[in-house]
Amino acid sequence: MPYNPRRSNGALRTRLRNRVLSVYDVCALCGGAVDKQLHTPHPYSPEVDEIIPVSLGGSPYEWNNLQLTHRHCNRQKSNKLFYKEKVK
Repeated sequence: MPYNPRRSNGALRTRLRNRVLSVYDVCALCGGAVDKQLHTPHPYSPEVDEIIPVSLGGSPYEWNNLQLTHRHCNRQKSNKLFYKEKVK
């Protein structure tokens, strides 16, 4: 089984995930509301995503590197950096 850095400190990751779920209500990628009652594998279930992917050096344990997304949006982003254009 491949090494998953998100699970090397599962208790901390779980606390951070719960904090993200309690603080945010909107998908950071599409801007749509996230229904926290949905469960995986529903495409619009909530997921905690790393802004800078772990595969590109981002930390799965830094609060400033975490965001709430829909599962579908997170899958589309994959391990790429995503910059949302600001509306003027």
